[in-house]
Amino acid sequence: MCCGFPRVLVATVLLLWVRPGFGANAGGSPTEALAAMLQRVAGLFDPTNNQTLTTILEVVRQEGLPVELAGRRAEVMMQVPDLLRIKAEIEKETFEIGREHQEIWIWEPGKNFGLRGVPGMALYRTAPGKIDKSLLDPISLLIPREQLAMVPLLFQVEAMPGTEIAGERCAVLRAEVIPQARALIKELPAGSITFWVRERDGLPVQIGYADGKGIDAAVAFRNLRLQPAVPVEAWHLSTPTGAKVERVALSHLKKFFPAALSVLTTRVKPLGPATGVRTVVASHGLGRLENHDGTRVLFLKGTPEEMGEQHGKLLKREVKDLVSRVLYGVGVGSSFAKGRWFFGEIEDCQARIQPFVGDRFLREMDSLAKASGHDREELRLANFFPELFHCSGFCLFGDATEGGHMYHGRVLDYMKGIGLEPNATVIVHQPDQGNAWVNISYAGFVGSVTAMNEKHLSMGEMGGRGEGQWDGKPMAQLVREVMESASTLDEAIAILRQGPRTCEYYYVIADGNKKTAVGIAATPTTFAVIRPGESYQGLPQAIHDALLLSAGNRYQELAKRVQASHGKFTAASARELMTRPVCMTSNIHSVLFCPDTLDFWVANADEANPASHCRYTQYNLAALLMGGAKSGPRPK
Repeated sequence: MCCGFPRVLVATVLLLWVRPGFGANAGGSPTEALAAMLQRVAGLFDPTNNQTLTTILEVVRQEGLPVELAGRRAEVMMQVPDLLRIKAEIEKETFEIGREHQEIWIWEPGKNFGLRGVPGMALYRTAPGKIDKSLLDPISLLIPREQLAMVPLLFQVEAMPGTEIAGERCAVLRAEVIPQARALIKELPAGSITFWVRERDGLPVQIGYADGKGIDAAVAFRNLRLQPAVPVEAWHLSTPTGAKVERVALSHLKKFFPAALSVLTTRVKPLGPATGVRTVVASHGLGRLENHDGTRVLFLKGTPEEMGEQHGKLLKREVKDLVSRVLYGVGVGSSFAKGRWFFGEIEDCQARIQPFVGDRFLREMDSLAKASGHDREELRLANFFPELFHCSGFCLFGDATEGGHMYHGRVLDYMKGIGLEPNATVIVHQPDQGNAWVNISYAGFVGSVTAMNEKHLSMGEMGGRGEGQWDGKPMAQLVREVMESASTLDEAIAILRQGPRTCEYYYVIADGNKKTAVGIAATPTTFAVIRPGESYQGLPQAIHDALLLSAGNRYQELAKRVQASHGKFTAASARELMTRPVCMTSNIHSVLFCPDTLDFWVANADEANPASHCRYTQYNLAALLMGGAKSGPRPK
C-alpha cells in the first residue's frame, strides 16, 4: 500500500455499518458518542428503508499523499443491497461506474465507450467451455456485526473542541487504537482517526486520518442523506446513439477494482546498504528461492514442467499478485485509454502468436499456471505483456573502458508504478536442454527482455512501432531462445534473423568472449545488424568501441556522456550513464552486465525513484550456478 489512508478510510466506512439500536446516547463518554454516531449512520444503510443514500465524497486534505488527490470529488448514489452509482473525474477524464443487481458497468463519456460485465459469459476465447460463474455479493459488511459492536472499545476516544464545517456545527471525536488492541490485532491502524459529527443529526460530515509520519488526510461527506428511492431507470447504463458498449465477463470487471486499487497504492521502499547477506528462503524439488541483500533470487532447474512447478510453488503469492495487476489492473484499465476491450485485443494477439510459440515455452507456462493456481489461459495472456516494453541500451568495450572490460547497460523504461516492482526477481535458469542463464524479470514471466547466459552473451531489447504485427514468435520468447541456444554472437544473430518475428524491436547483444557487440533493428520483414562504430538511421553517433541504442534526446545525451568519458569507463561510471535523462521517469529496472566476467548489477525502481537512481545489487552468474562461490577478479 502507498499509505495507510485508503485502507483506513475503507475500514472506517465499514465500521459505520452497525446494527440500528446499538450504542449509547451521544451525551455520554466520548466512546459512547462514537458508538452513537455509528448507530445513526447504520440507520442510513438499513435495507428495509427502501431509500437511496446520496453524498459527494471530497478529498479536503491530502498532506503526505500525491498532490493529484487534492480536491478530488466523487458523486455517490447507493441503495442497499445491490444498487450503486458513482461519478468521478480520474486523470481529467470523467468516469461513471454502476452496479445494477448482478451486473457492473463502467462508462467513459469522453471516449463514448463503456464496458458491461455480466455473469454467465465465457472467460476466455480459447476456452469457450470455461464459463464465468462469479456473482456479486450484497453490499454488506466484511466482518460480523457482533464483532463491530466491540469496535469502539478498541479505541481511546477523545472529545476535541467543536467546529463549524460548511455552515454546520460539528462535534469532533479523535480515536486512537489502544496499545492492548494493537498487540492482539496487528492490522489495526497506527495513528489517529478523527470524526467531525454534525450536531443536528449525529451524522459524520468528515473523516480524517494521520499516521504521525507525514500523512494527514481527510475526506468530507457533502450533504450525506437518505431520499425516497429513485426510479429504476436511474441505475441503468444510459448511453448516446453510436456509443460502443462491450459485454464482458463479470469476473474480469469484478477483479479490476481491487487490482486497480493495488496498482495505485503500492509502495516499494528503498533498499538499505548492501551487506552481502545471502539466505535460502524456501525450496521445491530442484528449485530454491534465496534472498540476496534484500533482493529475490529464484533458482529453477530441470524440464519445462519442473521449472514451471518450482516457479509457481516458490512464488505463488507473487505470481498471483502480478497476474492481477497486469491483466486486471493495467490491462483492463487500458481499455478506456484505447476505447476497446483489453481481453479482446490481447486474445487477438494470442491467436496469431500462439502457433509460433515453442512447445517447451507453453509447457513451462502451463505448469507454472497449475502450480500457482491460475487458469492456463490466464497465465498465458499475462506472459504476452512484455510485447509492450520500450527501453535503451549501450555497450562499451576495448579502448572505451579501463582494463578492457566489456560493459553492457540495459535500461528498461516501462510503466514504473503499475505494481510490477514488488515482484521483481532475478531468475537463474538451468534447463535440462541448453545453456544456463540469468533472467532479470518478474514473478510469473517465462520469457525474457533482459538476460545473460553462461556462454558470456548478454542481451536487452527496445520496443518500437508495429503494434498488431503479431504473426510470429513473441519477442520475449526469442530472447529466451538466444539465451538457451546460442553460444556465440553469430548464433544469436542467426536465431533472431530466422524468427519469425513480430512488431518492431531493437536489440543489443554483447559477446564477452570476443569483446564485441551488435545492435539489431528488426521488423517482421526487415533485419539490420549494426556493428560497433557504425551509424544507423536515428543513431548517427558512431563512437569507437561503443554501441549505443536509444531514442531522441535520450540518445543524444547518452552519446555525449560516452564521448566525454571515453577510455575511462569502470563498472561504476558505466552505471552512471543510465541516470536521468538517459533513463525515463518510467524506468522500472536497469542492469549493467560485464559479460566477460559474468558479473552483473541490478537496480529496481522504488516508490520515489526510477531504477537508475536506486541501489544496485551485484551478482555473478558463475557464482550463482556454483551455489555461491566467487570466481576470478571482479571489476568494481
